[in-house]
Amino acid sequence: MCCNQTPSCCGGATAAADTTMTARVLEVRCASLLVCDCATGQQVQVNTADACCYRAGECLCIHYDGAMTTSLPPQISASCIHRV
Repeated sequence: MCCNQTPSCCGGATAAADTTMTARVLEVRCASLLVCDCATGQQVQVNTADACCYRAGECLCIHYDGAMTTSLPPQISASCIHRV
């Protein structure tokens, strides 16, 4: 995970199968973030151990494996997060 880093925190590249979401933080939780996906306007829970590194209102680039639960809100597990 990436905490207070630039895009290079992810090693400069991500796995070919990675999916990227640009989102604004709505709420910081203990081990997750509630974000609003900028592309769809959908609220998504991002599971990450580094949730405490971010603040509501920040815009983030979130890398994940493409899997998203069908729960409400849907959930993803971040492989890397950096500020935009």
